[in-house]
Amino acid sequence: MKPDRARRAVPAFTPGMRIGLLGGSFNPPHQAHRAISLFALKRLKLDRVWWLVSPGNPLKDVSALSELDARAAAAQAVANDPRIVVSCLEGVIGTRYTYDTIRYLRRHCPSARFVWIMGADNLAQFHRWQSWQRIAAELPIAVIDRPPTTFRALASPAARSLARARLPAIAAPILADSPPPAWMFLTGMKSPVSSTALRNPDGSWK
Repeated sequence: MKPDRARRAVPAFTPGMRIGLLGGSFNPPHQAHRAISLFALKRLKLDRVWWLVSPGNPLKDVSALSELDARAAAAQAVANDPRIVVSCLEGVIGTRYTYDTIRYLRRHCPSARFVWIMGADNLAQFHRWQSWQRIAAELPIAVIDRPPTTFRALASPAARSLARARLPAIAAPILADSPPPAWMFLTGMKSPVSSTALRNPDGSWK
């Protein structure tokens, strides 16, 4: 994938399109990212999933990050599906925090119906994200079960705080149409693979 294409600020979309947003460093991208995306496309009745390849996660050590273009190119190779679109949006617009990225997208794509996608491991520490409550107020959130963090995620401060906004999994096809705050916990996609595990020769998790 050419760098100019990878760095397109906002991927092409049409009014009313249902788009899942999967953010991360993708260092490296792997089959669990693809599996989560395909699962979300099916369960949430999405038209696209955008992979937002971040310049760096404020909550993680970025010293071992590969170059942004290299990660984007690797992500494109792993995605291997026309419905999964790789973007270096945050590197283009200069945002560091998810909330700022979401605000940018909502301003520039008002006709799109966005859903934020995260794994259960991220829900477990969602309360540490900058402006996490404002993120939940901006767009619906789909949490994909990722054992062994299931129970820790559902008992997390964010899950407890947003308990009243939780929708049953049976409502997955209409999550993109639900006014925020709205979120759900989806099971059935079992993949414990992580970028951290892939980087550690012994397969251990940090």
